[in-house]
Amino acid sequence: MDTGLFILRLLVGLYFAGHGAQKLFGSFRGPGLRGTRTLVEHIGFRPAPLWAVGLGLAELGGGLLFALGLLHPLGAVAIAASMVTAIIAIHLPKGPWNENGGFELPLVYIGVLAADALAGPGQYSVDAVLGINVPTWIASAGAASAVVGILLAFASRRSARARERSLA
Repeated sequence: MDTGLFILRLLVGLYFAGHGAQKLFGSFRGPGLRGTRTLVEHIGFRPAPLWAVGLGLAELGGGLLFALGLLHPLGAVAIAASMVTAIIAIHLPKGPWNENGGFELPLVYIGVLAADALAGPGQYSVDAVLGINVPTWIASAGAASAVVGILLAFASRRSARARERSLA
């Protein structure tokens, strides 16, 4: 089980860290912070620079924490917040299937993150090596902060109609 958790954390965590690096720094042919800000503006979150940095940090930082099994489950919480936001803001209207741009893949990621959060980081993790055990109240506070962040992001969002008017 520990080996399976380790492989899962490395694969998912490093890919998310890579996505965050794409968004923040333009690594791996990504859009960089300017392109990420444009995407965030396009879907209506304001102020776009703040939410663009937050998105990149959630994926980069969350991905690294998740891959390392460090401060478990806070990395999973950060990534999940990004995926929930993406589902609601982008994928939900496109239906459940990935081939149509739907929410299939982000939902699968959330399932993986939740399973890992419930299983624990396993023996092959920085937490296990250093004897770190994040108290339940801190993990709960992290999850509550993620929910508040998602709510604030959507509260800051301009409607599609307002975005269309600003483009005209």
